[in-house]
Amino acid sequence: MQIDEEAPQRLSTLMKRTFDAVIALVGLLALVPLIVMMIALLYLIQGRPIFICHRRIGKDGVLFPCLKFRTMVTNAEEALRRYLAANPSERAEWLATRKLKNDPRITPFGAILRKSSLDEIPQLINVFLGHMSFVGPRPIVSSEAELYGVHFVDYIRVRPGLTGPWQISGRNDVSYNARVELDVRYVNEHTLWSDIIIMAKTVPAVLKARGSY
Repeated sequence: MQIDEEAPQRLSTLMKRTFDAVIALVGLLALVPLIVMMIALLYLIQGRPIFICHRRIGKDGVLFPCLKFRTMVTNAEEALRRYLAANPSERAEWLATRKLKNDPRITPFGAILRKSSLDEIPQLINVFLGHMSFVGPRPIVSSEAELYGVHFVDYIRVRPGLTGPWQISGRNDVSYNARVELDVRYVNEHTLWSDIIIMAKTVPAVLKARGSY
């Protein structure tokens, strides 16, 4: 009788997906009052659009619409282009990390949402639909794929996560190379139990807001 060596992996994937879908649905239902309040505040403070939808790279390299509450000005790309042209040192930081400590695109209210991670609540929809998982590498845009180098093939083996090893390790205080190493280690070693541990550690990491900007 032939032994199906991939059966344990398929079972683990099914369990992870079921866990994600159930918890995401429960979370969305529980957070309805907060989501309604956030929509109202964003409309009053910043106006439309309330949500943004970025194309990110998901499992197997498939692009998906990653949802967030809008935290940037409406002309974000033009604002970034002008800022980097006027600040060469900041441009070097952007090219190396794809992050800026003094990002000209972020609105004052958006900065509060980002620091508290409230801007990512809509990604529960992505988790429920199967674009993302609760735990995994952070979803990246196409221009970041080259920063993963040969490890990009590891990144696309799993669904990107709402949280993950990067978030509990200091987020933007961690270099991009270290972030890639964390993602590769996660892809090769993760279990459902390790996902639960990461989710538990995410709560104090978000409350401390270490490395968030």
